[in-house]
Amino acid sequence: MGVNISNSYLARTVSGHSKPGKETLGTVSGTAAERVVARILQWGWDEADAVIHALDDFPHPDASAGVIKKYHNKIANIPFFTLNPSRELLELTICANYALVKLAQQWHKNSVSVNYLEKISMPHLASIYGVMLAGGDYITMWAGIPIGIPAIFQDFLEGKEGKYTIPVSGSKGGYTMRFNPKDLFGDKTPDMKAPHFLPIVSTDTLATILSKKIPGWITGFIVETPQAGGHNAPPRGGKSEYGERDTINFDRMRDIWLPYWLAGSYASPEWLKKAHNLGAVGIQAGSIFALSEESGMRPDLRTKILEMAYNGELTVATDWHASPTGFPFKVAQVPWTLSDDTLYTTRTRMCNEWVLRVAFERQDGTIGYRCPGEPTAVYKIKWGDSDDTHGVKCLCNGLMGTAGLKDEIPIVTLGDTVREFVMALLSEPDDSYSACQAIDYIFWNSSPASSQ
Repeated sequence: MGVNISNSYLARTVSGHSKPGKETLGTVSGTAAERVVARILQWGWDEADAVIHALDDFPHPDASAGVIKKYHNKIANIPFFTLNPSRELLELTICANYALVKLAQQWHKNSVSVNYLEKISMPHLASIYGVMLAGGDYITMWAGIPIGIPAIFQDFLEGKEGKYTIPVSGSKGGYTMRFNPKDLFGDKTPDMKAPHFLPIVSTDTLATILSKKIPGWITGFIVETPQAGGHNAPPRGGKSEYGERDTINFDRMRDIWLPYWLAGSYASPEWLKKAHNLGAVGIQAGSIFALSEESGMRPDLRTKILEMAYNGELTVATDWHASPTGFPFKVAQVPWTLSDDTLYTTRTRMCNEWVLRVAFERQDGTIGYRCPGEPTAVYKIKWGDSDDTHGVKCLCNGLMGTAGLKDEIPIVTLGDTVREFVMALLSEPDDSYSACQAIDYIFWNSSPASSQ
C-alpha cells in the first residue's frame, strides 16, 4: 500500500466497481495518514478542498476546524508521535483517518477498508478511533502480531479509554499507551460500529494462534506470500532466503474455519482460479492497482515503470537491509530511485519524518526514540548498534517521495510478477490502464471472488 499509493481515490474506485458475484473491497493506506493529510491541506488545490469537505460532518467540529485552520494553505510543522502524543497530534490523526475513509466512501454504498502496519504502533489508538467515527468497514493489519487490536474496538464502542502496548527496546516490558476520547471531546460518544478485522499473516501457524487468542473478532485472514510487494515476513529459521518452512499449509488454513484471501502475485485470472483451488475465497492485489491511473504514485514514476515492465527491463529484488523495521522489503529497480546505490550513498542521511522510529529506554530509565535510517553517529549516541544502520534506507522519506508528497529520492515497492499483468493490460509501452480495467482483467472468465 505504500504511503498514499492506495489513496482514497483508488479505494473509492475499487469499492465502487463491486458487483454481485464479483465483489471488490477498496483499501486506503493508513500509513502516516496524519502526515499525508497535513501535507495535502498545506498544498491546497482540489485535494485539500476534498479533505475539508470530508470533514464537514466530523462529529467534533472544533477539532476539525482547528486542524484546517493550522494546515490549510500554511507552512506549519507536523508533530511527531511519542508515547505521550500532544492533543494537537491526536486531533490531526483522528481527523486524517476520518477524512481518508469518508473520501473513499463517496459515490457508492459498498464497503471500504484501511490498512496499517502493526509495527507503526504509536498512532493506532487515534487512527482506529478516526476510522470508527467515519464508519470504516474493515481494518487490515500487517508486520506484527495484532492481538491487542480488537480490545481497542471494544473499548471505543463502550465509550471507554483505549489502550495498546508499545514495545520499548531495553525495557523488561512494553509501555501502555492510553487514549480516552472523552479527554478530547467530552462525554458525548457518537454512535460507532466495530470494523471487521482482517489480519495479514504469512503462516498458517500465526493464523491459528490469532484465531485462538482473539476468537470472534477475526472476520478472516489475508495470507501473504514472499512474492508480495512491500514488507515481507522474515524467513523462518533466520536465513536470507525462503525455504520449505515458509510454505503455507492450506489444509491447516481450512481447518481454522475462517475465510481467507491470498496475496502475493495473484493478480491474474489464472492465479485467482488457483487461489480458489487452494480454498481461498479470493485474493488481495496491490501492485496492479499501484500502477493504475488512480493510484497516488507519481505519474512520471508510474509511466517509467510500466514502460520498463512492458519492455522486459523491470526487476524487483528483495532487499534484506533496506527497511528500518528489520523486515525484508521488495524494491523495484528503477532509475533515479533509491534502488540506485549511487543515489543512496550520495544522499545526505537523515530521518526527519520519524514514522518508523521506535522507543528505547535510556540507562536512567527515561524514554528516547531512534531509527536505523537516521545518521549512524546519531543512532550510536542513542545506544543503537551501528551495524543496524548498514544498508538501511529512509523509507519514510523515500515512500513520501514516491507519492509526490516530498521532494525526496523515491523508493518503489512492487511484487514479483508485474510484467504478467502489464502485458495483459497494455498494447504499447506508453499505455496506461484504470483500476476498473485491472479488476475486469482479474475477474475475466472467473467464478465469484474478491479483489484488493
